[in-house]
Amino acid sequence: MPAPSGNPAAKESLGSRLSELGIMLPVPPTPLGSYVEASDTGSLLFLSGTLPVVNRKLAIAGRLGENLSVKQGQEAARIASLNALAIAKEHLGDLDRLKKLVKLTVLLATTEQFTDHALVADGASDLFVQIFGSEAGHVRLVYGVQSLPIGAPVIIDVIFEIEPLRHSTSK
Repeated sequence: MPAPSGNPAAKESLGSRLSELGIMLPVPPTPLGSYVEASDTGSLLFLSGTLPVVNRKLAIAGRLGENLSVKQGQEAARIASLNALAIAKEHLGDLDRLKKLVKLTVLLATTEQFTDHALVADGASDLFVQIFGSEAGHVRLVYGVQSLPIGAPVIIDVIFEIEPLRHSTSK
């Protein structure tokens, strides 16, 4: 099937696209509890909530509207998104099985007065648009919460569409 004309990810492998963008994926984070980081069924890959950790430590901590700026929140969302891609690569064995981001949910630790949720979530959305192209699109839900695990300001939750593994019918 020919690639859509405006979708950079469809024209080349995702690995090539990341290299072209100068993006290196981090070491995938490990679970904080009794769960797995990724689970797929059919053509969907679900990831557990992903934190902005680097080298197994929280890269950015705090609360938006209290001691973190929108820009810091955007960076935390971007780091969490890179971790999500690293988890997907580890689970699938190959990033090229990722077809698109279907849904992005962004949870933010905020004060009651904070209202720039969408701007912070753009730190994740913009990264995925760079990688998959704007034509692929994704739906998004963003909301503020009182607290998040280990003092994280952001958790992202993603659902990807994946290319299912083809099973051979020959023996």
